[in-house]
Parts: sequence; C-alpha cells; structure tokens
Amino acid sequence: MMTIRGLVFDIQRFCVHDGPGIRTTVFLKGCSLRCFWCQNPEGISINPVIMYYPSKCINCGQCVLICPKNAHIMMNGKHEFLRNRCDSCGKCVEKCYSGALQIAGKLMSVDEVMVEVLKDRKFYEISGGGVTLSGGDPVIQYEFSKAVLRKCKAEGLHTAIETAANCSWKVLEALIPFIDIIIMDIKLIDNEKHKKVTGVSNTIILENAKKLSQTGKPLIIRTPIIPTVNDNIEAVKQIAEFIAPFPNLQYYELIPFHRLGEGKYHALGLEYAASGLKTPSQEKMAQLAEEAKKYCIKVKY
Repeated sequence: MMTIRGLVFDIQRFCVHDGPGIRTTVFLKGCSLRCFWCQNPEGISINPVIMYYPSKCINCGQCVLICPKNAHIMMNGKHEFLRNRCDSCGKCVEKCYSGALQIAGKLMSVDEVMVEVLKDRKFYEISGGGVTLSGGDPVIQYEFSKAVLRKCKAEGLHTAIETAANCSWKVLEALIPFIDIIIMDIKLIDNEKHKKVTGVSNTIILENAKKLSQTGKPLIIRTPIIPTVNDNIEAVKQIAEFIAPFPNLQYYELIPFHRLGEGKYHALGLEYAASGLKTPSQEKMAQLAEEAKKYCIKVKY
C-alpha cells in the first residue's frame, strides 16, 4: 500500500485563533491565490523553498562547502546566496548552525503528522479544540489533506480547515465528511477587483461558498481587511449581504491587516508589495463590523 505524503511547512501547537478551543494547526504548501498581502508567502509555492536571514549568518562557510549547485559563495569574507542557482535540496540548511538558512516545505507522511498532533490530545479534550489544516490552502494537496483529516476523525479529534475554496466542488465534497467546521475566506464580491488583487476570479469561490452553506457543517466566513482593497463599508456590506442567508453560518470575522510577515518576503528574496500599508484602526474595524451587523449576523473582529 502506497504511503501518502504531503509537503508541510509548519506545525503550530496551542493555537487559539484557528477554530474552537486549543488547536494544532498544520500548514500545507500550495495556494492558487496570489494575494499581495499574504502573511505566509512561504506557503504559496507547492515546492520547498529556502529562506535566508542574513542577520543570523555567522559566515562560517559550511553552506558553501556542501551546496551541489554553488548557490552559496563567500565574497570578501561574507556569505552571499545566489537564489537563481538553488534547487531547494536543503543540504545547506542541515549545515547552517545559526539558523540563517531554513527550508519551508518538509515531506511528511500522515503518520508523522499524527505523531505531532496527538501530543496535545489532552488539551483538545479539555478545551474543546482539535486539529486545523491551513496553508497555503489544504485543497491544493487535497488527497493528503483528506488522509490526515480521516486519521484525525479515526482518533476522535475535532477537525477544521482554513480555505479560500478556489477549487472544484468535487475536492471540497470529498473533504467534507471528515471536517467538523469550515473556515473560509471571502475577500471581495467585486470580481474584477478580486482578480486584480489576488490574481484569480472569485466566481468558483462564491459558488462554493453557497454550496458549503447547504452542507449543514458549521461555517465561519473571514475577511482580511486590507487598506486600498476592502477597508470600506461597501466591500464589507456586499460580503455581509451575500452570506447573511447561510443557515450554517456561525459568525463573520473581520481580521485587520498587519505586516508581521514582511520579514518572510525578504528571506524569500521577494518584494513585499504591502509595505506601504498600515494596520486598520480599532475605530475603522468597529465601523465595518457595525455595518456587517445590520444584516443580522454575528460579527467578530
């Protein structure tokens, strides 16, 4: 029997914002959207990627000696990383004692993931928590996601996924039997603007949201509030009006933009297009929340 493996870029324990109770969140590689403000850019690519933090480098030269692609060189006694030569084999990371080089994307089996998530079973039982698959987006590696969720249910664990639902309905339909709660992002109703800021149409996303509303599974809708994108009453009003009829909607959550992921872009050699944006004020978030509440839905922010 073939062992199903998936690319995981992080497993975070004691999470309290990814579903009810205390949870372990498993972050899977791969996302079909290209939101310019993404907080987890290391999770976008389906392939492993090397992250380099120059401030941690001690110029020991071990990566230079081990790299088969000559992606690491020493210039005037200082280390330089030539990313265009790198194939993300990870050999340099194994030799980097200071942690300046890290790899985002580890191939793991379902059983290896379960070893990690089962460490905190007692906390799940006490708090009503469980396991959440996030990313990236779990629908990209849906076979692996399904296998992990199935194993979690076999162990009696509460399960959740965080998704943009930009996939075929067949994919979501296959996952639903093993999910206790669905956490879905809806960023905009305006399709043209959605394409401009995320790189994809929202047609399938909104269609899937309607279908998810008929599954009977508890559903949480989230909107990241991004300046210049959707930090206005009209954008939030459109989303609230769209989701108000959903019978399984638990609540609508507005999440303020922040720049905590900026350092990851530099570590990946990427431009951070959201560098000029500021976190929305409490007053702004409260104003948007009040607008959403007009549609008789529970709102958190």
